[in-house]
Amino acid sequence: MKKKFWLIPVLFCMLFLSGCRQKVADQAVLKNAQSSKTITWGVEADMKLFSLIDVRDDVHKGFEIDLAKAITKQILGPSGQAKFVTATAQSRIPLLKNGNVDAVIATMSITPERKKVIDFSNSYFNAGESLLVPTNSSIKNVHDLNGKTVIGIVGDNSSEVVKKFAPKAKVIGMQNYGQAVSALKSHQGDALVSDNGVLYGLAVENPSLVVTGGTFTKEPYGIAINKQQKPFERAVNRAITQLQHSGEYNHLIKKWFGQVPGFNYKEMYQR
Repeated sequence: MKKKFWLIPVLFCMLFLSGCRQKVADQAVLKNAQSSKTITWGVEADMKLFSLIDVRDDVHKGFEIDLAKAITKQILGPSGQAKFVTATAQSRIPLLKNGNVDAVIATMSITPERKKVIDFSNSYFNAGESLLVPTNSSIKNVHDLNGKTVIGIVGDNSSEVVKKFAPKAKVIGMQNYGQAVSALKSHQGDALVSDNGVLYGLAVENPSLVVTGGTFTKEPYGIAINKQQKPFERAVNRAITQLQHSGEYNHLIKKWFGQVPGFNYKEMYQR
């Protein structure tokens, strides 16, 4: 029986080509960004303080927008450009997985479930779950939600989290925060659950609503990055660290959260 020595070089070539393809995949986003001098970011359009389209000029504005621009400059240099694509809680991961955006910065909590399908940068904002209620509400903390109707956002993890603390709460989902706030004001629910930074932004726009109960979880936000993009992930993490050390990060925190009633923005400072 002939020994198939010819298989050895064939298998070697296959392994070599496979390794090359993996290396190209790992480098794709960062190399493309460096070539085009552009990073395309998935961002939200209805998140006051973080990322909101200003109806006066149709431009995205907010803490995450400014941070994305600063990270882009750190990675690509002064001529680097940040391009923004609107994403929702439902579309942000598909946009990333399909390659429509290079990264997503959209009040996205780092969770074990999400890390199964995407990677995250280091945390850039230490958020926590809280409650938004009418100013005359008797609800003071998450445990008061038992027997109440709670409003959450479809695609967000807040609705699942609240059930751990108030298992007898009824949770209803809305497609976006505009619908959620309208539902709360029209008494379709007793409280809106989400991250504290998001809720403080909604309270600024709606004086009849107030954030209550402190935070009952830790929900650090991370920049979502596709799997097999480690060079890009490392570049993003270096940029975040550089912005924190330079003081620019704290400047952006103060710019967007310094005047928010009830929010201790200095707790968010990085030194």
